Amino acid sequence: MVTAIVLINVDHGFINDVAERLVGMDGVSEVYSVGGRYDLVAMIRVKTNEQMAELVTSNMLKVENIVNTETLLAFRAFSSHDLERMFSIGAESS
Repeated sequence: MVTAIVLINVDHGFINDVAERLVGMDGVSEVYSVGGRYDLVAMIRVKTNEQMAELVTSNMLKVENIVNTETLLAFRAFSSHDLERMFSIGAESS
């Protein structure tokens, strides 16, 4: 699985609109409104680098009112949660 965190600034007054459009895209698992330098943080989880490239460089560019983005590509996950088990479908519980 390929994971990225996308930091997003949007035009004033459009945070909710942009967040709703993003969370409806395949591969965008969550969108958070945040305080600080950025307005939104989108978590992207896809199977391939090609899917990531399509989502970030094509689909997200079409969303109106996004001012700028910064994409952080995750190399390795360090978590106390078993993310693979949470996202697997039809797997038996241990």
